[in-house]
Amino acid sequence: MKLIVNHLAGIRSCPLAGWVLLIIFLTLSTHGYAETISRESPVVQAVRKIGPAVVNISSRQGVSRRANPFSGFSGHPFFDSFFKDFFDPDFDRHYQRASLGSGVIIDGHRGYILTNAHVIEKTGSINVVLKDEREFKAQIVGADPDSDLAVLRIESDISLPDVKMGTGKDLMIGETVIAIGNPFGFSHTVTTGVISALNRTVRTDNRLYRDFIQTDASINPGNSGGPLLNIHGDLIGINTAVYAKAQGIGFAIPIDRAKKIISDLIQHGEVIQSWIGLIIQPVDHDLARYLKIPDRLHRKNGGVLVKEVLSPSPAGKAGIRTGDAIISIGHRPIASRADYRATLKEAPTGHTLSLKIWREAQLKTISVKTALFPKDMAESLARKILGVLVVDITPKARRRYGLSAENGVIIEDLERQAHLARIGVRPGDVIRQIDEMTINTLKDFYNAVTRYRHKASMVILLQRNDQLYYLTVKN
Repeated sequence: MKLIVNHLAGIRSCPLAGWVLLIIFLTLSTHGYAETISRESPVVQAVRKIGPAVVNISSRQGVSRRANPFSGFSGHPFFDSFFKDFFDPDFDRHYQRASLGSGVIIDGHRGYILTNAHVIEKTGSINVVLKDEREFKAQIVGADPDSDLAVLRIESDISLPDVKMGTGKDLMIGETVIAIGNPFGFSHTVTTGVISALNRTVRTDNRLYRDFIQTDASINPGNSGGPLLNIHGDLIGINTAVYAKAQGIGFAIPIDRAKKIISDLIQHGEVIQSWIGLIIQPVDHDLARYLKIPDRLHRKNGGVLVKEVLSPSPAGKAGIRTGDAIISIGHRPIASRADYRATLKEAPTGHTLSLKIWREAQLKTISVKTALFPKDMAESLARKILGVLVVDITPKARRRYGLSAENGVIIEDLERQAHLARIGVRPGDVIRQIDEMTINTLKDFYNAVTRYRHKASMVILLQRNDQLYYLTVKN
C-alpha cells in the first residue's frame, strides 16, 4: 500500500511516468481476475446454474439368503471355540442391491423429479441424493414404460433448485449440448458434445423408441434419467439410452414430447391416451396394391387401414370412413399401429389433429378433434377386442363357480368365435392381470382394456381353480 501511495505522490512531479506506472500496476493486479472471467464459458455457467437440480437416484431391494462367512472353517475346533458366540453357521444375512440412475428436479416448489421409468422399475425404496448431499425418500408419482419416463416426488421444507424447461422445436444439428448424471456411481459428472442427429429411432430388446435426440456427449450407465441441456442450461431432453455396439453415441427423449407425459403422470398417475374412435389394422403390400396406394407413398409411410369407425366418435363426426388409409397425422408419418398409438398418446385431449388419408385413389386431409375415451363404451370395447363379458367376484359368483381366487374378474360369457373361446377359455375362469396391470375389480379390467386397446396383442393372466395360465390375445 505504501508503494502505491509513493507512486501516486510521484505523479505530481512526473505526471506521465506516474500514470504509466499506475497503469502497469493495475494491469498486473487484475490479470488473474480477467483470466478467470475469460474461462467462464457458457458451459461452465450452465453447469453452475443447473448442477444443483441434478439428483442421484438409488433404488434398493432387500434380498435374503442363507449365508456363512466362515463356511470354510465350519466344524473346525478354532471356529467352534472362538466364533460360536459371534456367528451362527446358518444365520440369515440381508443384502440390498442398489440400482443407480439420475434425475432432474423440474418443480422445486412441489419436489417433482423427472427420470427414466427403467431406473425405478421393480424397486423397493427409492432414495434421492442432491448435490449438497441431502438425502430424501422419494415416492413414485407415475411411470410410463412406453415412453421410458417417470415422475418422482420428494418433500422438502424449503424450495429446491430446479431446471428451466426448454424446447426442441429449434434444435440444430451440430449445436453444443451438456449431459449431467451419475455414470458408474460418479456423481454429477459433466460431459459435453453436439447434437449428432434428430428424430432417431432406437430399438431395444422389447421396445421401439422414436424421435430421439442423438448426441456424442458421453452417456454411460448411471446417466439414464439425467438432463440433456442446451448451452443456456435449458432442459431439452432426458438421457435414456446408449447404443451398445459403438462408442460416442447416446440418445435422449426430446422434452417437447415429454411435457404432455409429465403432465398426465402428475395429474393422473398414468398417461391418458387421446381417443378419436378408430379401430385400425396394418397396410401390407397386397392391401396397398388393392387400395391403389402408390409404391413411393407406401414405402415411405406404410399407413394403417381404418377397419371400423366407432359411433359416436370424433373420427365419425369428422367424416373418416371404413376403408380409409391413414398416411400421416400432422407431420408424422404413420407406418404402423405403434406409430398411430404413439401419436395419439402424445396428443393432448381436445387437440385438433390433421389426418392425411388415402381414399378412392386420392390424398385427402381431414381434421379430427381428440377426446377422452368414453367410460360407458368400455364394456362394448372388451366384447369387441376380447369377446368376453366379465363381472366382479361376489360371494354368489364364488359359490356358483366354486372359485378359490380372491381377486380378479370372472368371465361370465364368451362369444363363440372369439380367440379366447377357441383356445378353451370358459365361463368361470378368472382374469387376474392384463399386461402390466393387475386386475382386482371390474374397473381395473375396463381401464386395462381401454389402455391397451391399440396394442397388437395383450398378455392375459388367467386363473382356473388353483392353476395360473398366461395367454396371448392378438387384437
